[in-house]
Amino acid sequence: MTNHSEDKAPTIHSTRHTTGATRQPAERHAPVPAEQDAPVSVERDARASVERDAPVSAERDDRVLMGRGVRVPVERADGIPAEGGVPVSAERDDRIPVDLWLVRPQFTPGTGRRLAVAELDARERSRAAAFLRPRDGLLYTAAHIALRRLLAAVLGLAPEDVAYVRELCPGCGAPHGRPAVRPGPAPAPHFSLSHSGGCALVAVAPAPVGVDIQRRPTERATEVCVGLLHPGERAELEALPRDRRGAALGQLWARKEAYLKGIGTGLERPAHADYLGTPGHGPWRRPPHWTVLDLSRAPAHAAVAVPGAPALPLRIRPLPAEWLHEGDAAPALAGIAHLTRAVRVKETTT
Repeated sequence: MTNHSEDKAPTIHSTRHTTGATRQPAERHAPVPAEQDAPVSVERDARASVERDAPVSAERDDRVLMGRGVRVPVERADGIPAEGGVPVSAERDDRIPVDLWLVRPQFTPGTGRRLAVAELDARERSRAAAFLRPRDGLLYTAAHIALRRLLAAVLGLAPEDVAYVRELCPGCGAPHGRPAVRPGPAPAPHFSLSHSGGCALVAVAPAPVGVDIQRRPTERATEVCVGLLHPGERAELEALPRDRRGAALGQLWARKEAYLKGIGTGLERPAHADYLGTPGHGPWRRPPHWTVLDLSRAPAHAAVAVPGAPALPLRIRPLPAEWLHEGDAAPALAGIAHLTRAVRVKETTT
């Protein structure tokens, strides 16, 4: 039903998606993000046989969004269409609205501003305290406060009243599947969380969703991971110059984890089982019925996955730091509820 997952990097040592409210596997190291504050946009992969600037109609079937060589228009946080987008007609009713939020905690000691740690449950606080590096604990804490407040704004709850459960794993049926909001009287949104390299990405939607953010892998990690991929992905990476493979792997791995989180298996499903490479680079096809989008120009390699097609335009909003501070959460929740499209969950979920 819902999904939020921790940092998963192309070291591939972990075998399943996790949450701070459950098991505590060893932390993993992800590829290092580029230091930039460029607006975030979404760009689809292109087939060589299709011109990149061809117009796209939202009235065409979902294959338009499944790697047919188009660039999906996206709005930056300020609402201005990103460069390189293609005009698309009004969004279809059956497309999935996805809210994407970027969390970048930047708190200066001595300012008197504290994170709303009291809103986390005991397991989340314990997990945050277990990080060896304080900055990692800070990021984890900020990301989980953000997730709770985003979900609370949609559900009409206090952040501390948002409760998580685990779904059954689609692969083995054991209760270590996708994290979910505990069922209640109102329909619960789906969600996904990933954090790496000083920032976190949160997705909230009325349908299953997966999101992942990765730092650039090291040369050694790239060498190890290429051999674990789908044959088509391996061929694509091995055809690149060595100095470009790390960045290509970081983006590929972000797609792969976003998709695996979306379907609910996490890395319980082997990395070689699905092709998430660039369409048009061989006879392979991406998994059917899902759209996997690169989040280009993000502060790291990032991707989002949804079943069917997402509503357009997609936006990534930076979560204001004051929305994470302790004190009365009502102003933050009001601001989130005003901006989010996930409130449609109450209208679209039966």
